[in-house]
Amino acid sequence: MNKKYAGAAAFGLAAALVLTGCGSGSGGEGGGGDAAAGGQVTLKMVAADYGDGPTAANSGDKFWKSVVDEFQAANPNIKVDVQVINWNDIDKQVATMVQNGQAPDILQTGDYSGFVQDGLLYKVNEVLSPATQSDLLEKFADFGKVDGTGYGIPFVSSARALFYNKDLFTKAGIAEPPKTWDELKADAEKLKASGVSQPFGLPLGAEEAQAESFLWFMGNGGGYKDASGNWAIDSPQNVETFNFLKGLVDAGLTTPNPGTKDRKVVWEDFGAGKVGMVNGGPMSIPIFEKGGLKNFGVVPIPGKTGPLSTTLGVQDWIMAFNKNGHAAEIKKFFDFFYSGDAAQRISDTYKLLPVTKSGIEKLSSDQNLKPFLDALPNATFYPFTDPKWSEVNTQIKQTIGGAVTGDPAQVLGAIQKTAAG
Repeated sequence: MNKKYAGAAAFGLAAALVLTGCGSGSGGEGGGGDAAAGGQVTLKMVAADYGDGPTAANSGDKFWKSVVDEFQAANPNIKVDVQVINWNDIDKQVATMVQNGQAPDILQTGDYSGFVQDGLLYKVNEVLSPATQSDLLEKFADFGKVDGTGYGIPFVSSARALFYNKDLFTKAGIAEPPKTWDELKADAEKLKASGVSQPFGLPLGAEEAQAESFLWFMGNGGGYKDASGNWAIDSPQNVETFNFLKGLVDAGLTTPNPGTKDRKVVWEDFGAGKVGMVNGGPMSIPIFEKGGLKNFGVVPIPGKTGPLSTTLGVQDWIMAFNKNGHAAEIKKFFDFFYSGDAAQRISDTYKLLPVTKSGIEKLSSDQNLKPFLDALPNATFYPFTDPKWSEVNTQIKQTIGGAVTGDPAQVLGAIQKTAAG
């Protein structure tokens, strides 16, 4: 078994996976004939669900159906079969697809780097026109490169900030949101004393533990790597960070059992008025508003001695697998997506940020998104370009939540061993 997929398989991944709803084209595994010669080509696509599930109005299935219907109307010789998978399962399921020789033509998810070293992906310039490439934000596009060659195409982006419930703060007698860890702890204690069940929402479950951890690491001058580019997951700063978080958990100032809680659940609790403070992004806002919460504030995330001077910039990716040889058809689909209004509809539907210059310009007047658009230029990103990141990311999601109930140095040390191994 390829080492970078072993982590996914070890956590109960099914031994075999059938691509239901994906790859039903008449051309067998290759997906059809040559579109240029008049035959129909079927592109298999797997995408993450940014919505609230398959039956929701904002489901990924509905979003992609609208995009694909428009594309196929303009390109009748190219069919796109899309399988939408929730975020908790997509990485594990795709790993199995690849192992079973069923890699899709197009994959949209949170990481691309694990597929590069095995030569599974097309280069960006093979599946994206020069005009579309030039519209991508350079900083984002650069993170899609390995050894100077692009493989991952930025899909959507986001930045993070601290949300706080203004009504709960007023009730607890808190005049302003915290800027330091000590202030955050003091405010959490006041919120708890006033009856708030979750003073600080701390999602360290499998959905996005790597993001929450990184935000706290940065607040103490730490991170996944040091200034020299070496893995530093168990650095003294990071261990100190999780000891601080463990103290908050032990004092009952956070989400109960944070290692089992996913961000969506915690954001829903914040929207329901059960949480006083939580880290989030623009995509959190619809969840808060759906829960009935409108009176919230947004400020920079507190660090140990002051607000973060940078924040986590998150970008998801779209990529093309080269097994079926459909570069020309994939290029048509990608250019259609980025040059039309499909990318803009993602921002409108899910409150995610675009990754193109034209898209940023269109949203610049949106006051709800402005704090996050302003944060993007100075954002810090995951170490996507390191081939080890895929494996490390999986282990972080599965184990780092144990650092607030067990020994932080031991938990972080085990992840460091994987990264440096």
